[in-house]
Amino acid sequence: MARSAKILIVEDEFLVALQLEDILADGGHAVLGTFPDAASVAAWGEAPDVALVDLNLRDGLTGPSVARDLAARFGSRVIYVTANPGQIDTPAPTAVGIVQKPFSRQAILSAIAYALADCPENSRPLELSPLERA
Repeated sequence: MARSAKILIVEDEFLVALQLEDILADGGHAVLGTFPDAASVAAWGEAPDVALVDLNLRDGLTGPSVARDLAARFGSRVIYVTANPGQIDTPAPTAVGIVQKPFSRQAILSAIAYALADCPENSRPLELSPLERA
């Protein structure tokens, strides 16, 4: 069994955030918080192991910069959870991939397990798309 992780959810759609919280709790993970915009995340001070980050937040297309900020401040692994992966301009250096919306419970939990296992390339989950890096 994968270890339990501290997870941060960056998602402005309430029902999607609630669904993620339920999946994570059922999977044995601790949700540190759910944030709808960049300002909320900027004020956060506790390091998550993994951050699930949407791209289009309440304050616009700020998810990519939020992900880079979390990587720089905490070294957190980032999993983008989005329907628009083409909007990722410069991926966070700690980003491990993209889970497309709509997502399944298994897609989220397997992506987190992969991130916590230091991303072994031979066991990348099918539902976790690799990032295009420049």
